[in-house]
Amino acid sequence: MDQGYPKAVRKPKGRLGFVGLSMVLALMAGCSSGGGGTAKAPDAATATATPAPAPNVKQPEAKPQPPLEIQMTARLFEEAPNMDNPYWKEFMKRTNTKLNIEWIPDGDYTTKLNLLLASGNIPEVLVINNLKHPPVVNAVKNGAFWDLTPFLGDFSKYPNLKNFSAPDSWVTSRILGKNYAIPKNRPQLSGGPKIRKDWLDKLGIPMPQTLDEYRSALKKIVDADIDGNGKKDTIGLVSKASLFSGGSAGGFGDAFGTGKPTFNEEGGLIYETLTPQHAELIAWLRDLYADGVLAKEFAVMKPTQATELFESGKAASLINESFRWDYPFMTSIKKVQPDAIVDTVPPLKGPGGYAVRYSTGVDGAFLISKKVPEDKVKRILDYLEMTNTKEYYDFSVNGLEGIHFNRVNGEIQLTDQHKKDVGSTSPWQPIALYYDKYGKIVTPTAPKEYNDAKIKQVESQGYFEKGLISPFSVINSATWIATWPKFEQEWTSMAVKAVVGQISMDEYKAYVKKINDDPNIKKAYQEFAKDYKETYGK
Repeated sequence: MDQGYPKAVRKPKGRLGFVGLSMVLALMAGCSSGGGGTAKAPDAATATATPAPAPNVKQPEAKPQPPLEIQMTARLFEEAPNMDNPYWKEFMKRTNTKLNIEWIPDGDYTTKLNLLLASGNIPEVLVINNLKHPPVVNAVKNGAFWDLTPFLGDFSKYPNLKNFSAPDSWVTSRILGKNYAIPKNRPQLSGGPKIRKDWLDKLGIPMPQTLDEYRSALKKIVDADIDGNGKKDTIGLVSKASLFSGGSAGGFGDAFGTGKPTFNEEGGLIYETLTPQHAELIAWLRDLYADGVLAKEFAVMKPTQATELFESGKAASLINESFRWDYPFMTSIKKVQPDAIVDTVPPLKGPGGYAVRYSTGVDGAFLISKKVPEDKVKRILDYLEMTNTKEYYDFSVNGLEGIHFNRVNGEIQLTDQHKKDVGSTSPWQPIALYYDKYGKIVTPTAPKEYNDAKIKQVESQGYFEKGLISPFSVINSATWIATWPKFEQEWTSMAVKAVVGQISMDEYKAYVKKINDDPNIKKAYQEFAKDYKETYGK
């Protein structure tokens, strides 16, 4: 599926080509209508035939297996669910499992993950939120987790995991060249900056099409008493994620070309956050801050705080949230500001591309602790295989008919109990999740007409064509993993200082040059270049 690869960095050769035509056809059947197809994994009837039992010979009855008990961590993006409610009881009944999940707020997840890895007190199934996170890679290297490559083999026992996962996810999720991780699938297209369209309309501002227009629009909103409280205290931009990470929240980095391969004089591939393009991003954010557009507390703001500011009608734009939140946000804001209209801006054009967040389709992964016995590893894989279907995906979205949703004129309408029992993202955390191309665009709480229009809007704006996949989502360097943690905290601090004006841009660029001149960093860049050439054939 070439749409998943950038124009500048085309589909990788060799290592990324093994998925084959069967996967493409399966994905087309299951995903071409937004995951609404009827493609099913092969059932028992199509499996290898077994001889029929001899007549009049009583066959021994197979004993039912006891529930599979799994100790697991999971990321939490809302209130912790009650695992005794009807949804979770039915889920565990259908899967014959007993899930003992430690729910950890996403904003605290990396800290908790580091503690678990350092202590060695690793749960049976550990969810990781970053496949390149150095402590994770080091733990894998030290034998903390099962190498699942021999278990998976040719995937003949796991057709759902093969056919209904994101394109090439079993390659892009490799750690140290092997399948230690079971990838958690996500739509490759997530979203763009949310904006209060009603405020744009009120001030006569057209929907922004470029970074400059976006900055100008937010500046006008901040300078106006847009909410009519006489204080001019509206915040222009809040973010749920770091503005400095690879690609940056909202895809702003890609608008400056941070995801495009950039080589140093020795032919080494420079890490994207240390490129000249990324320094341009820092300068742009500096201008936003000087304009009074970027929230003063942006560097320490928690995801929940950013969401609350936008949802309460106090911020004009929010980044790092998917298209599917446009409707729920609008519904919430209307409670305090009845005329609110929330929309996602089109791909914003910048000097180096478009601000589009496009991913490999892998959002974290499961690792199985080496302490888990081999037989249980197989049962855990069977559980993940069983739940990686359209049937379980629909169940995770809608819940139980008659309790969490009803059908009215053929359409699904969610009940109040749905929000209490199912929520929006919790059911997706303990499963690999069937790949749905439009999963981050539509929302079950919105009318069908709204969802259909949103898909059409996103398609017509060119979001799928204009997105890039950064090569650093795929390639790796052992030296980088060992070296970058020594610089990361100080680099983040310097980036913040540059944005808020505590140091000049020249001082920031000089600091970045110092990092890029470090011998180990240069060695890492050579390793990146080698991996890039092997992966992409360039």
